[in-house]
Amino acid sequence: MNIRLPKVIVTSVVRGSQQGESHGGVFTIDFEEQTADQCVDWNTGDIDFSGRGADRGLRGITFDGDDIYIAASDELFRYNHKFEIQDSWRNPYLKHCHEIICKNRKIFLSSTGFDSLLVFDLDEEVFNWGYHLLKQDQWNGFPFDPRLTTGPRASNEHHINMVFVDNTGIYLSGLRTSALLHINHKNEVQEVCSLPPGAHNARPFRDGVLFNDTDSDCIRYVGRDGAQQAFSIRKYAPEEIQHAGIDDSRVARQGFGRGLCTLGDRFIVGGSSPSTVSVYDLESGQTVASVNMTMDIRNAVHGLELWPYD
Repeated sequence: MNIRLPKVIVTSVVRGSQQGESHGGVFTIDFEEQTADQCVDWNTGDIDFSGRGADRGLRGITFDGDDIYIAASDELFRYNHKFEIQDSWRNPYLKHCHEIICKNRKIFLSSTGFDSLLVFDLDEEVFNWGYHLLKQDQWNGFPFDPRLTTGPRASNEHHINMVFVDNTGIYLSGLRTSALLHINHKNEVQEVCSLPPGAHNARPFRDGVLFNDTDSDCIRYVGRDGAQQAFSIRKYAPEEIQHAGIDDSRVARQGFGRGLCTLGDRFIVGGSSPSTVSVYDLESGQTVASVNMTMDIRNAVHGLELWPYD
């Protein structure tokens, strides 16, 4: 294989961690060198520690020019290449953020705690658009202005954990949407395809859909013709796992897949717990590289993107 393996940036959440402990961070992984470097140790104590994940850790990652944007649960941070915080922004409608993406100088954020999406305008440096997802008999929703107090009430019925944007509109999905959804330019919601419960990181890919089939411990690609290809998540011997005796309801269990990006149309990069990132080759059907950051079962990958800088 002559292709050069990528460098990626990863965020993590340490589930079940307590106040005063590190509860996440930012890493860069070089697959050619088989190295993982921690760039940020996230140990802020002014968050809600109740629940399994709660406000712990760092989440989605995106880029605009030389700026790196990383979301925490309820705050968007701008970093430079030295991972020094340059600025940050909050909004009352941003809660339990998961994935984010930048398109045309606008950052789209999943606001899981409001069953909503938000847009942060990089030119105005303000959250200026929101969309609240609803389902009655059919999927629908409504736009709102996050600068006002007339937006939706807090809700987590659908647990939106993914947003992807292209020229046709916005794609989103969640643990309980059971589908990949699309919002067009008229703010109409349509179901693109079904997804299994518990899916993460669903997005259009090639002529089908790619996602972490988290409940099945695999990454799955399904083509438009229904043909499927699945890669099993890497697992370790029980004696290698740190904190292995902790109840799974409080931590990300081994094999829990979250975090996903692509290298062209051939390679997939996926994250899992304990914090591990692997590269999969759709052409050969093989796992071609894997790097582990820690064997602490509580430490789970959250965001994952290709590193765009030299």
